[in-house]
Amino acid sequence: MWMAARGASAIEGEAGLRNGKARTVPQGVGCGEPSWGFRMPTHAGHHHAPPTHLRRTIARAKKRRAPAPPPQRLPFRDRLADAVATIVGSWRFILIQSGLLLAWIAGNAAIGGGAWDPYPFILLNLLLSFQAAYTAPIIMMSQNRQGDLDRDRAVADYQVNLRAEAEIALLHEKIDLLREQELATLTEMLKRSLARLETLEERRP
Repeated sequence: MWMAARGASAIEGEAGLRNGKARTVPQGVGCGEPSWGFRMPTHAGHHHAPPTHLRRTIARAKKRRAPAPPPQRLPFRDRLADAVATIVGSWRFILIQSGLLLAWIAGNAAIGGGAWDPYPFILLNLLLSFQAAYTAPIIMMSQNRQGDLDRDRAVADYQVNLRAEAEIALLHEKIDLLREQELATLTEMLKRSLARLETLEERRP
């Protein structure tokens, strides 16, 4: 009977260990056997593990991390480049420009020889050349600025991924440490229980 009581006490002690609480095994359980109680150490009583390379890396990253600067208003040239790229890269601009070209060509063809830009429409070609000469660099400036923004965002995402990976690795390290502590405690409990059983068996007549 005292063996059953002792088994129940060991099970309760293991449950208390999983809950992170200390438990004192009752003394003298069963048929008047002598005291064999011991107090299990709590997780709070363990010394903290020495800082690893991963912990030091995370600490340095936290120190280097500076607060994000407030958003600044873009210069006029950047806002103009974005506006031109937005307008030119739309179906509305294509439809309007197509209508103007058709009206230009139809008007000059209807007037005939006295038109302001008769066939082969040299003035129209000159205007379109000027438009392409100025529009292309402006669009490229907007794309370059957008590329810089995308590059900065990619770097920020990469840093976030690195930090998340480091945090996950740190959590794994903590879980492994807790498992080692539980195994060590359970092993110590088992050794003491076996030693106590051997002592009781030797005292039997």
